[in-house]
This record gives sequence, C-alpha cells and structure tokens, in this order.
Amino acid sequence: MPVLVTHLCYVRGMSLRYEKADNLLQLALEMQAARFGLSLQDIQERFSIGRRTAMRMRDAVLRNFPQAEEVETGEKTKRWRIPSGTLDRLVSFSAEELTDLERAIAMMAASGQTDAAMRLKDLRTKVKTIQPADIARRTAPDIDALLEAEGFAMRPGPKPRVSGDVMEGLRDAVKACVKVRINYRNRRNGKVNERLVHPYGFLFGYRNYLVAYHEHPKANDFSLFSLSNIEGVNVSNDFFERDSEFSLASFAARSFGVYQSEPEDVIWRFAPEAASTAAEFDFHPTQQFEPQEDGSLIVRFRAASDLEMAWHLYMWGDKVEVLAPQSLKELAAHRPTWPALP
Repeated sequence: MPVLVTHLCYVRGMSLRYEKADNLLQLALEMQAARFGLSLQDIQERFSIGRRTAMRMRDAVLRNFPQAEEVETGEKTKRWRIPSGTLDRLVSFSAEELTDLERAIAMMAASGQTDAAMRLKDLRTKVKTIQPADIARRTAPDIDALLEAEGFAMRPGPKPRVSGDVMEGLRDAVKACVKVRINYRNRRNGKVNERLVHPYGFLFGYRNYLVAYHEHPKANDFSLFSLSNIEGVNVSNDFFERDSEFSLASFAARSFGVYQSEPEDVIWRFAPEAASTAAEFDFHPTQQFEPQEDGSLIVRFRAASDLEMAWHLYMWGDKVEVLAPQSLKELAAHRPTWPALP
C-alpha cells in the first residue's frame, strides 16, 4: 500500500507539473496575442489565481522568453507582452478546438446565419493553412469521432431567411456608427416602408432581429426590426453617436425572449416530478430558485413577453403552475398533459 500511495503521489505531481507547463505556455501565447500586453490582474482573471501565483507565472515566462518586454502605456498598471511572431511555431490546434469550430459552423448555418457560417468557414481554411500537415493527419480521425459523438440537436421546421446583403450592410453600419435607411415590410399588411435607424446590434433566436434606435417623431426610441422583414439596406454617410448608457445585454435581459414591453415579476411553481429538470434550466439572468418542502420548485424572475413565456410553458404541460403575473396565468390555463421531459 505505501508503494501504491507513493506512486499515486508521483503521478499526481507529474500531472500538476504538466498542468503548470500548459498554463505557462498558454500565458506566453496570450502575451503575444495581446496587443497592449497583459497585466497581473489580467493573468489573475484568465487563470483564476491569486496575485502571488500570477506574479510567479509572469516571472517564469519572462525567464523563459527573454524577448518579452514591458509595454509603455502611460498608465500606472504595468503590462508585458511578447513580440509578434516569437511563438508562432509553438501554435497548434487540438482536435477538440477544431471540433468546436466545425460545430459552430453547423450551428450558424442551421440557425439561418449563413454569413456568419461563411466567415467561420474562411477561418477554418486559414487554420488548416497554418496547421502542420503531420498534425492535421493525426487529428483528423479524432475530429471525425468527436463530431459524431458530440452531435447537437437543432429544432426542425421552418427557419426565417435573412439576406446576406442585408446582414453585410447592417454589420458595416454597426461598426462605422452610421445611420441606415431600411426598407421594412410590415408583417400585418405587407406594405414596405422606409425607416431611418441607428443600428446597435442583433438578437438571434427563433427569429432574428436588428436592435436599432428608430429616428422618427413618433418613435425616437430603441426598437426591434425582424431581419427577415428587411428587404433593403441603404447605408448613409451620416454618423450617429452611440448612447453610452445603452447596453445590448441589458436590453435583451428585459424580455424572456426578444419581444420588448414593460417587465413584470414572474413566478412559476414546478411540480415535484419536474423540479429536478427545471433546476437544470437557465430561464432568465435574474432568476431565483426556491426549493419547497413538498419537493416542488418555485422560480422567480423579472421579464416581459407573456407570449414567449406561454410558448415555453407549453412544453412543460401540467407540470408547472403560473403564480404570477395574472395575464400569463390566463394564457397558460389550457395546456395539455405531456409525457415527462427526457
């Protein structure tokens, strides 16, 4: 037994040393990739370590890579970087990383984001160009195996189409902060009207939307525009100044999905037989879970859009009770009884 314990301690020690070596190499690569270098705080956050450990890692990299230099930023915080090209021959791509890239391409294509899928395919080509041939041959079987073993389920059925020219024009406008005139088709009456907007970003989901400030006497507020309803984009030469207080993440978090209205307090009670499954879900960034003595689970959060919540609640059948708001309680009153979620 003492021999076995000694052996296990030795193996564990070797494993820790390999892990430290991996971290040092990763830190060196990130020091080269960071244009303005890395600070001790950056190292702490990247590797989830304390300041003293971050200092030891930094010192180890500086010892092993004398090309490393301190960056003059004019700030009190010191930063270090490794000159571009120093570590290029040490860069390689694992089968897991390449598999994730392939899955990302498939997910973008399946969700209707064809332009994003094409850019990721271009990235894949560039990666393959710099990947040494012998490493590519060794990782190819692993990639095929992982893609087969780690498949993902995409919702079948219709998906909204988005024009590649529309997305390209809008993305250029977002980057340049220029106003855009969009030809927008009204879903109710089919009429196409011109809208002058300041594009801020996109929300992707079951339907895909442009988030933009609508410049109009009756609007003058942030609005959602369905990308599939935008039939043309005319990028102007007029710039706009982004609202520094606007956050796309905060805007999206107001709603359960994408539809925007005044947020309300939402309370759902999941039956004991569904509580463990419900606890595995992230329903909303503001959610709070309250396990009950009878085994049920109460979920609280604050969001808008009764309609999208009703769509989601339908999948739970009679295993969830809506306690608030009253409007959603009435919408969810006619749900069928489904088999338990797998």
